[in-house]
Amino acid sequence: MHVINIILHPAMIAILALFLSVIWMLRDQKDKTRAHLVFALVINLFYGVLLNLLMGHEGSLFPWKFDRVLLHIDQALGIQAPVLAGHLQGFLRIPLWMIYQLMVPMMIVWFLVTRYSRGSGSIIMAYVAELVCGPLIYTIVPACGPIYAFGNQWLHPPAVPPDAIRLTGMPNAFPSLHAGTALVLVLFAPGRFWKAVALLFLAGTCLATLSTGEHYVVDLVPGLAFGVFAASVGIGKIRRAAGYLALVIAWSLVVRFASSFLIAHPIVTRSFALATLALVALALLRQWFPVPAREQISNLAA
Repeated sequence: MHVINIILHPAMIAILALFLSVIWMLRDQKDKTRAHLVFALVINLFYGVLLNLLMGHEGSLFPWKFDRVLLHIDQALGIQAPVLAGHLQGFLRIPLWMIYQLMVPMMIVWFLVTRYSRGSGSIIMAYVAELVCGPLIYTIVPACGPIYAFGNQWLHPPAVPPDAIRLTGMPNAFPSLHAGTALVLVLFAPGRFWKAVALLFLAGTCLATLSTGEHYVVDLVPGLAFGVFAASVGIGKIRRAAGYLALVIAWSLVVRFASSFLIAHPIVTRSFALATLALVALALLRQWFPVPAREQISNLAA
């Protein structure tokens, strides 16, 4: 397990990916997308360092974390992260942990997969939108995740009031950028095979965020909406992107300033979550089946 930890460490993956991409670029210097990939990976390395510094400062600037609040909102949803995580331990724990660590390699693979089908610039812009806006969104509802908030008790957290607590650590829970990025891959997936792969990876990622103790269930809902926002930026649908970003911010503001209402009214909380998931499904339908294709399907059905 220790060797696997080293191999799948994000820094190790990033350095190896950069090394392999340079070799790949040198094999065909006329292919400009190869140089774009190398440039993107170099930027990613620098961004990783800057992100850690930024998130570290965020952790000190926002020491009060809302993990207990998110735990209670999960209870209002009727799906508690620790309970689900408990069922995902055992033989599923390591595979799901590996899926969680494979996000960066999958982002690189998807760049290669989509560079001819949709254009490399689109998915790179989606990644940029996530990386720029994600840390800013985290400042609205700072939270770290169950495993950080409850330590060894995270699978069976004690009864605690829904209040903010002082917690050392970077805010990286609400919303889930892992879920959002996995949805970006789904929205950009070309062809049936890659769509199936992306959907499986999305499902595995959502389960992995829970099994590793990194997220609460409620984190995934606005996280998916955030993924639609990023993908919409990537394909140039700015109005759609603004709408989904507003939805994510609305979730954050409600959780931050009206959490007691969400906790006291589970029906409202569940309805808000279902409406958000319906909008995400609508965005997926629009992306996979553009208007002419949907009209053809309707005509065939008629």
